[in-house]
Amino acid sequence: MPQEGNKHSVVSREKASMEGHMFDVVVIGGGISGLAAAKLLAKHEVDVLVLEARDRVGGRTYTVRNEHVDYVDVGGAYVGPTQNRILRLSKELGLETYKVNVNERLVQYVKGKIYPFRGAFPPVWNPIAYLDYNNLWRTMDNMGKEIRADAPWDSPHAEEWDKMTMKDLIDKICWTKTARQFAYLFVNINVTSEPHEVSALWFLWYVKQCGGTTRIFSVTNGGQERKFVGGSGQVSEQIMKLLGDRVKLRNPVSYVDQSGDNIIIRTLNHEVYECRYVISAIPPTLTSKVHFRPELPSERNQLIQRLPMGTIIKCMMYYKEPFWKKKDYCGCMIIEDEEAPISITLDDTKPDGSLPAIMGFILARKAHQFAKLHKEISGVPQSGGGVPPVWQAAACVSPGLAGGRVRFPQRAAGVIRQPVDRIYFAGTETATHWSGYMEGAVEAGERAAREVLNALGKVAKRDIWVHEPESKDVPSMEITHSFWERNLPSVTGLLKIMGFSTSITVLWFVVHKFKMLNRL
Repeated sequence: MPQEGNKHSVVSREKASMEGHMFDVVVIGGGISGLAAAKLLAKHEVDVLVLEARDRVGGRTYTVRNEHVDYVDVGGAYVGPTQNRILRLSKELGLETYKVNVNERLVQYVKGKIYPFRGAFPPVWNPIAYLDYNNLWRTMDNMGKEIRADAPWDSPHAEEWDKMTMKDLIDKICWTKTARQFAYLFVNINVTSEPHEVSALWFLWYVKQCGGTTRIFSVTNGGQERKFVGGSGQVSEQIMKLLGDRVKLRNPVSYVDQSGDNIIIRTLNHEVYECRYVISAIPPTLTSKVHFRPELPSERNQLIQRLPMGTIIKCMMYYKEPFWKKKDYCGCMIIEDEEAPISITLDDTKPDGSLPAIMGFILARKAHQFAKLHKEISGVPQSGGGVPPVWQAAACVSPGLAGGRVRFPQRAAGVIRQPVDRIYFAGTETATHWSGYMEGAVEAGERAAREVLNALGKVAKRDIWVHEPESKDVPSMEITHSFWERNLPSVTGLLKIMGFSTSITVLWFVVHKFKMLNRL
């Protein structure tokens, strides 16, 4: 009897939540992508509801606030030139950006030695290694030019490049150990995965759709140029304020039934909602936790099973003073050392100069290792060695939260943003420009919203994909390459040239000697 009574109360609650209202659209997921979709739908007077599983909005962006750090982004944080949608959206919401400090010298740390430099990439003094580095970036960018941003699987060499990993490609391109190891680190930093874990086609596409090797890796004029004053979490928080009670927190969706005339959605806390269309704006892997009726296509399910997220831990260290600036360092370090947990750092001091801080990324295999350590082993070390004492250390982020990089087999990737009847898909993974970043989240959310608006007869099909004008506040500078960067040979090319030159010299010598003998 108690069981029947409990069952009756659940049914009553479900009926109560359904009574009297049917929404045009329910958005699953209250991250930037889902909220950008909901904001655009609301602008077109569409009755929209956002269901978020957590007790906060923001998804893979998360701004922690307390008396010690004021605010700090422990999730996705960076924006830059060519990321015009997130810049436009944040401006609409009244948010401001500031430049990450790279005024002083950057540092490359290799085998216990530091090498200060300026610019996007560390300089290379060994001439053979320089040719190798130059050919690596040039080759990746040239290969990327062949790949379609919206359909990489249709590229001329898609099948060939998808069969090889980035490790295979790097080992094929690079002759020197120094270039090869930096290339491995380049993969770690940009997609928080190991080179052997990602296909060459996917990585080349990823770099291409972010603007190329220089744009994706740079601070100035690149993907890490700026942060939001007050934190990136404000983007989602401000949209939630605009939407009001159309955003419901602590409502993890467990069931989506589109077998009838209208779509029925159930949550784990037994609430039920009815709507005409659904936008799924959660990471693809999380859709496996939702039961769909009818089931999603098998091709999509297979893709989702092979779509793990990258792994990253973000650490912030706070100091009494920015001691690095006194040494003419900006706080950015590229660390090539297997024993060091951190692979790259950036200055995370507040824009007004307060709360001096260095932010570090623990990436890929190292993040996996640290995630398994006990708190006592992996705790914050005490200061020493002449370093000013740490007076506050911010919490580390769980693997997968910060950045949200993804990977997937390209031959099946066409289904990632393909609607399934009345269910449409957003999320940064489905973007064609700056996928994996906040920019990609906005692009995907607004595209999915316009797909629904088209289904509702409010937007023409030709207007689903909209060109975004360049931000006037954060204009981009064209990335150019010098004559030598474009034309210097690779190490292989140099050997061929040397081989040809040597052959000509030997041939001339033989012919000359032969003529001399004939004269005797």
